[in-house]
Amino acid sequence: MNKAFVKETEQDDDDQDAALPEIPAGVKNYMTPEGYDRMKTELLQLIDTDRPEVVKIVSWAASNGDRSENGDYIYGKRRLREIDRRIRFLTKRLDLAEVVDPRVHHGSDQIFFGATVRYENQQGEEMTITITGVDEFDPLKGKISWISPVARALTKARTGDTVVLQTPAGEDELYILDVTYPE
Repeated sequence: MNKAFVKETEQDDDDQDAALPEIPAGVKNYMTPEGYDRMKTELLQLIDTDRPEVVKIVSWAASNGDRSENGDYIYGKRRLREIDRRIRFLTKRLDLAEVVDPRVHHGSDQIFFGATVRYENQQGEEMTITITGVDEFDPLKGKISWISPVARALTKARTGDTVVLQTPAGEDELYILDVTYPE
């Protein structure tokens, strides 16, 4: 295949950053201690282990001669760009991070960052969610970002309160059944 059809640019890599969750301007990147530790561990893994291994492979591949048809060199350089992009992203996010420990609210029935909330909607469906940071959200595990519409509607409410959630289908009322924090 002609090299012209497989050439990649730095621009292609930067486009992938646009799909990552954004933090509202002028706002801290709130994170739980566990989320911060997870990101820091990933960053150190990339810097201390993954990147040096790929650099070693690229150096070896470059010493083999013709780089235009050298798969180890081409894919190694691509992997190196991916690692460097992820390192930049993690560094920026950790620099903006404001670690908030939800354990300080243990025993409280008011909803703040880090709360696990059990609520019921107008249709009688019961849901349990945990309010986490932008980089920690995982809807399949019930973790939602603190900037999500549901989290914003629930924040500062208490057990027994009813809050109104604006949805594309109209208003929905959420009745708060229980609020818990880690010990």
